[in-house]
Amino acid sequence: MAKSKTKQIRAIPVLKPRPVDGHKGTFGKVAIIAGSVGMSGAAALAGKAALRAGAGLVRIATSKSALPIAAAIDPSYTTIPLAEDKHGRISQMAINKVLHIVEENDCVAIGPGLGVSHQLQMIIGTLVQHRDLKVVIDGDGLNNLAKIGGWPRQAKAEIVLTPHPGEFQRLWAGLSREKLPSDRKEQAVELAKLTNSIVVLKGAGTVVTDGRQCYVNKTGNPGMATAGSGDVLTGVITALIGQGLSCFDACVLGVYIHGLAGDIAAKKLGQISLTSADIIESLADAFMKNK
Repeated sequence: MAKSKTKQIRAIPVLKPRPVDGHKGTFGKVAIIAGSVGMSGAAALAGKAALRAGAGLVRIATSKSALPIAAAIDPSYTTIPLAEDKHGRISQMAINKVLHIVEENDCVAIGPGLGVSHQLQMIIGTLVQHRDLKVVIDGDGLNNLAKIGGWPRQAKAEIVLTPHPGEFQRLWAGLSREKLPSDRKEQAVELAKLTNSIVVLKGAGTVVTDGRQCYVNKTGNPGMATAGSGDVLTGVITALIGQGLSCFDACVLGVYIHGLAGDIAAKKLGQISLTSADIIESLADAFMKNK
């Protein structure tokens, strides 16, 4: 496989100053479809991060049994109960409500803590075919997507994929018989081209690419290798898209701010004790530093 040439991005995008007459609708309405019984925290972390990243209105859509726990974690986002299967995962009976959520929001994220099932694959397969949707797919959203053969041929949405290396391998195996490139940047570029999406390949030196331009992140530290860190990044990117940044710029700024917040938190607490909640609490400082 020949190496692809991409434009290297180094400048970090910034959000525009907020107008004095702005209201919560001005700063983005976003929905996060996430969580299941036992995994409600993933939905809450993504929702809290989206709020800290500036979204004007954040909605958490989760299985009805997981909703009370997610709702109790933070009063600043609203919640939407969705039909569930016998295991407490969102079921295909929720599809009409999910499509209504798409119509009401500027950006939708799906995946954190969902679990994997044929019914979830039907929902995600339907979403990626929605022409007017900007969608961030993470975690179990990616694991379900990897089981849908040939999905890029039907995809019409603007899609952001945020895999860690294991999720990346599953996506690649589901789509290509080509050998996976050894270079992380090349891996991300090839998947972006294969899926016509923006790929955020997480890890040390997170790579953001749309197949034509590429950014390699320099912020972050090993303390961020903790449960929920990826859910936080999902919330941040979703909020930035909701505020009007292009999907690519939102991903670049999102991974930079997420890593910077982790660095700020690590200076206060050390890397060993760092949790995903600490990253959220340091997002405000990170945005202030990036003015």
